[in-house]
Amino acid sequence: MSELKPSEIVKELDKYIIGQHKAKRSVAVALRNRWRRQQVPEDLRDEIAPKNIILIGPTGVGKTEIARRLSRLTDSPFTKVEASKFTEVGYVGRDVESMVRDLLELTVNVIKSREQEAVKEKARQIAEERMLDLLLPKPKVRQKGEIEAAKETPIDLIAHNDAESSSTREKLRRMLREGKLDNRYVDLDVSDRAMPVIEVFSSMGMEEMGINFKDMLSGIMPKSSKRRKVKVPEALMMLTQEEAQNLVDMDKVVNQAIEKVEQSGIIFLDEIDKVVGKHGGHGPDVSREGVQRDLLPIVEGCSVSTRHGPVKTDHILFIASGAFHTVKPSDLIPELQGRFPIRVELDSLGKDEFIRILTEPKNALLLQYLALLRTEGVDVVFENDAVAKIAAIAEEVNNLTENIGARRLHTLMEYLLEDILFDAPDMKEKRIVIDGKYVDDKLKDIKEDEDLSRYIL
Repeated sequence: MSELKPSEIVKELDKYIIGQHKAKRSVAVALRNRWRRQQVPEDLRDEIAPKNIILIGPTGVGKTEIARRLSRLTDSPFTKVEASKFTEVGYVGRDVESMVRDLLELTVNVIKSREQEAVKEKARQIAEERMLDLLLPKPKVRQKGEIEAAKETPIDLIAHNDAESSSTREKLRRMLREGKLDNRYVDLDVSDRAMPVIEVFSSMGMEEMGINFKDMLSGIMPKSSKRRKVKVPEALMMLTQEEAQNLVDMDKVVNQAIEKVEQSGIIFLDEIDKVVGKHGGHGPDVSREGVQRDLLPIVEGCSVSTRHGPVKTDHILFIASGAFHTVKPSDLIPELQGRFPIRVELDSLGKDEFIRILTEPKNALLLQYLALLRTEGVDVVFENDAVAKIAAIAEEVNNLTENIGARRLHTLMEYLLEDILFDAPDMKEKRIVIDGKYVDDKLKDIKEDEDLSRYIL
């Protein structure tokens, strides 16, 4: 993150997102400010609050993609939530604090996976020793009479037996590594992880209860394990996973996750306009305003209790987004408006942008379909006039029906290539050229019939 200048962040985002330069600049500055905050003197560091952003624009113009790519770019903990899923305390629905808990849970899992990956080699060595113990059981503990008899046995004979056992073990180890034992079965004790299901009916929801029933019951319920016959490679994999989990220090993982969430977490609040009441004071608008009031302390900065410990939200970056068709950002409660100082309006997408979206990004839509069909040995070529025609139809259908931005391209491409995708495995002709005429023939009737286009495109 310290390496990335705002211009470099924008350049990276350009690889995946077409246009929206203002929005990219805003998020790049917000991200760089995080790094700058880490460099200022410690007494001032806690005083600098993140500059939260509201992205305003219709659906399908790249709001979510900007936030998601940003988090991947900087390896920041990231979660996307729909504001409309939350309700005020007292109403049925999720409470707003659950988004912080979700973010921490995701981060714990990511760091745990990385730690397990780091100790994988050591875990594999321990698992290999356990596997050899299964394949070549150690001699049983001898009774007192056997020990007395063993004392009278010449020492060189005992040493010879130990050496023989050791050489057999090494021979087995070699065979195990060479895969010669892959078809052999071993008896393995597998812990049964099934937990009893308990339904809790509470107006506050499970999150508010602050009790993790699963963890609590795991201490009370006896640990049951069942013996299974499994092939050697599968058993080795299971033992490696078990040992990797045992080698990871979970306290260290949790502490790292909490620090990472607190210092570099990003929460993307989608559909923020859906919790804005138009007039307020009656009906569902009361609940909507209640959601805003519940959001306020989290965005301002407070301590949220989670099953891993308290998490401070003071320096989590909040990126909100909404279409704001029927309401305005100024309809948010004044306190919440003040917590989102940066407002960016995203541009609607037209034919030129659609052509670029189809061809330019690293994950361009045409490249995805070409790669899918190449798996069947079918080589599809799109002529330039075909791409222009698809973009023009997407723009036209967006204007005639609902404007869903670049998502319209997915609908058009699926319909356009439906026959090819269906027949690909049986095709004799392995090279297909798609030109403007093919696109016209396929989509002309639907495009002209407005009622049909509403349902199909």
